[in-house]
Amino acid sequence: MTEWLAVLLITLFAVVSPGPDFAMVSRNSLVLSRRAGLLTALGIGLGVAVHVAYTLLGLGLVIRQSLVLFTALKLAGAAYLIWLGLRMLAARPHAPAEAAPAATDRAALRTGFLTNALNPKTSIFIVSLFMQVVQPDTPLAVQVAYGAFIMAAHALWFAIVALVLSQARIRRRILAAGAWIDRAFGLVLTGFGTALAVATLRD
Repeated sequence: MTEWLAVLLITLFAVVSPGPDFAMVSRNSLVLSRRAGLLTALGIGLGVAVHVAYTLLGLGLVIRQSLVLFTALKLAGAAYLIWLGLRMLAARPHAPAEAAPAATDRAALRTGFLTNALNPKTSIFIVSLFMQVVQPDTPLAVQVAYGAFIMAAHALWFAIVALVLSQARIRRRILAAGAWIDRAFGLVLTGFGTALAVATLRD
């Protein structure tokens, strides 16, 4: 298996795996708007850029080998997910056919960015990929291309998710659940954050 093929297959598998990114894009696409979902997807792609950048600079290895830094990253990610989840759980219930108030473009972009940039699973994935699959003698330009592909794959996949879930028919049916939408996604994100925090503190 060539290096390019390995990067391609591993990235695609990682991108489609359910997690906080998927939950956040789904929620914003359903409850807010297609535009909010797409901007959240773009923010996720930009969040991936953070992990790629420090990995290429060699800081990824430092973070992974430093228990304090890596623990701090995981706890920060857990705290952010729990905060997002609690906000959704505390959101004002809306009528079954009523969507939540529209988010600003900046807020949607920021949410996607922080959800991924603070996600330690993305950090582990990218650092491990570059350490175990990418060869030390691979040209820097090629490594940058790998990073750009990983970013684009995340942004494209979640843009597709946003486009599918924001279709009028699908959105209308799911929004019929009314107040339960935010409650459900709030529980999912709080659960992700709590599980991450517990696992981190046990290590």
